Amino acid sequence: MIALGGVIGAGLFVGSGAGIAAAGPSIVLAYAASGLLVMLVMRMLGELSAAHPASGSFSVHTERAIGPWAGFTTGWMFWVLLCVGVAAEAIGAAEIMTGWLPGTESWMWVALFMTLFCATNLAAVSNFGEFEFWFAALKVGAIALFLILGGLAVFGVLPGTEPVGTANLTGEGGFLPNGTNGLVVGLLASVFAYGGLETVTIAAAESEHPVKGVAKAVRTAMWRIAVFYVGSMLVIVTLVPWDDKAVVEDGPYVAALGHIGIPAAGQLMNVIVLVALLSAMNANIYGSSRMAYSLIARGEGPKFLGAVSGGVPRLAVLASSVFGFFAVLLSYWWPDTVFKWLLNMVGAAVLVVWGFIAVAQLRMRRRLEREAPEKLVVRMWLFPGLTWAALAGVAAILVLMAGQDDTRVQLYFTGGLAAVLAGVGLIRQKRAGVTRD
Repeated sequence: MIALGGVIGAGLFVGSGAGIAAAGPSIVLAYAASGLLVMLVMRMLGELSAAHPASGSFSVHTERAIGPWAGFTTGWMFWVLLCVGVAAEAIGAAEIMTGWLPGTESWMWVALFMTLFCATNLAAVSNFGEFEFWFAALKVGAIALFLILGGLAVFGVLPGTEPVGTANLTGEGGFLPNGTNGLVVGLLASVFAYGGLETVTIAAAESEHPVKGVAKAVRTAMWRIAVFYVGSMLVIVTLVPWDDKAVVEDGPYVAALGHIGIPAAGQLMNVIVLVALLSAMNANIYGSSRMAYSLIARGEGPKFLGAVSGGVPRLAVLASSVFGFFAVLLSYWWPDTVFKWLLNMVGAAVLVVWGFIAVAQLRMRRRLEREAPEKLVVRMWLFPGLTWAALAGVAAILVLMAGQDDTRVQLYFTGGLAAVLAGVGLIRQKRAGVTRD
């Protein structure tokens, strides 16, 4: 449930509208292609995490396989990504609340949500799991219901509807109304909508049976998420013309529900989006604190933040929450400069992490086969061919980003952050006298 809930967020419920507007009905292909890449990455991460469960997840694996500098780079990049995500989600959730209660101030809701989830994560890890389970259950239930209602409407079974056929898939410019350029934009939007799935391997390390938990989560969550994402896009573009203004203005799910006559569709989706944002806040505070703790425990961060109390790295939780809250303040003080820089710096961070995961799995698989084959509970399919294919896919997406004006800036900022972190990591590694073959 954490795997499903962690990745199903406002990016899917609202942000996918921009992808549909750019790619048209071919958004289905975009989500299918990026979903396949995510499946490969998660399978590799599952192999590594089942062999060596660790709350630092891929940061630990890249350190083992490539060197401390790689673990330092991926770990702190992911930490910044999650903390900035907490800020963006808190701001989004506050906007929904001020819309419902116009007399209230946005900062009040941000403070409330930050305090609530910081307190939740300061308590036992079971509290995080309990909150995230119910958040995830609500989101998964909402998408499942949407797929059922949408499917019935597509075939004209739902009262008041008639079969829609393929008119919206082939009309209004065809399946590729904006050509391959539109498909590329849709592909990039879909890739980032899948971000967050990595958190499951962090959470599984603290479960009662970590190896079994990782294996089960990776095996089941991947195809379920693909069905939810690709299925949702297919239902939406079949029911609603892709160029309908409501797809972007109201969000694709609201547009689809409104199209089939569901009353109060907008407010209903606002509730779901609020739950999605709060869930992501909860998961990101948890994930960032565990990543920070893992880095600190390996000597890659300030030691005073590494204290554990009641089984929880409380100072790491506080540090992650403070950074997130500070990022919120930046959004109020300098929304078009500093906060925008932060967003751009983490824009392609997930792709950098995926690339490191692929390289780490290439190196660790051979080592595990020689030294501890019994630890290969989860195995990458068709190794090493599909690992190289995934690495090529990540590289191809980075090249596509360089060709688009909007994403090129993100690529440069993220590349700069990665270069700085890698440089610091290499200097630290050299000073420590650590070498890797």
